[in-house]
Amino acid sequence: MQQTDITLSPLAFHPSLHQLVWGTESWEVSAVPGNESIIAAGQLAGRTLSMAVQLWGEQLLGRKGLEQGGGTFPLLTKIIDAKQDLSIQVHPGETLAQRRHHCHGKTEMWFVLDAQPGASLLAGFSKPLPREEYAARVADGSIVQYLARHEVHPGDVFFIPAGRVHAICGGVRLCEIQQSSDITYRLYDYHRLGLDGQPRQLHVEEALDAIDFRVLPDYLTRYTPALGQAVPIVSCPYFNVNLLELDAPLHRSLAARESFVLLSLLDGEGIVTLDASPAAPPTATSQNRSFAVPSGTAATTASGPTFPLRSSLLIPAVQASFVITPVGNRPLRLLETYL
Repeated sequence: MQQTDITLSPLAFHPSLHQLVWGTESWEVSAVPGNESIIAAGQLAGRTLSMAVQLWGEQLLGRKGLEQGGGTFPLLTKIIDAKQDLSIQVHPGETLAQRRHHCHGKTEMWFVLDAQPGASLLAGFSKPLPREEYAARVADGSIVQYLARHEVHPGDVFFIPAGRVHAICGGVRLCEIQQSSDITYRLYDYHRLGLDGQPRQLHVEEALDAIDFRVLPDYLTRYTPALGQAVPIVSCPYFNVNLLELDAPLHRSLAARESFVLLSLLDGEGIVTLDASPAAPPTATSQNRSFAVPSGTAATTASGPTFPLRSSLLIPAVQASFVITPVGNRPLRLLETYL
């Protein structure tokens, strides 16, 4: 199939559900080898996200996306539903990950979707842990006592840079946006067995070089929601995330970002209408949960093709203008991510 035979357009993906010992996680948009998102509709239905990147390159990813990903899609998004506590873990940064694993590091952020009363998560140290005591505290499980525990509620945001020790705990469902990496160092796993009946592998020594032992005064990301506009909640070298709460159409202009834009639905229903232009794709619809829309979209009205917003929508870089419109009586809430 030649590139000239395929029209660049929003890509719908089949989410991939993973059953784990602590609960489930749905990989919404992924180019991680072995767990790549499969395109659900259109001319590339049944093909992988990576194939679309190879086909369209900078048109799809934008200049920043192409540079950051090195020719691959640079982000990974998940919905994590924790029935039990996850392991206490940490992720390596860029330098360590490249040296050890020849891949990207893993910085991530969490947006809490639901939480049972009293549910919590662990992020960062609450008191100093001497480096020389680290192994002993892991071995006897007392490392938990050194970590900051946060009772969480829907709408809470946590930024988890590489090096920050953390764990999602039971009773929490959240959206995770991260670098495209699947490297995790487990420090402590409560002596439980995996789904195969065997103890899960720990990485106590490997993790030591990755851990940031600093104690910070606060780990919660604070923001003020505002109806009808994009509210920045996370900005780091690997991604930027805004919260959008809408009760009326909102036009978004993305050309200056030189990046794709990923829309992740949190609540409500909505549609995305591309601005009519020669670069816009033909009219199309899909009932799938995840979409990819190229970066570069730009005003409050648009007359181009319309796509339903389900779980995720990735917008390509060459389609520079689109409008997000709530549908129904409830306000629309979503995360907007770009590089």
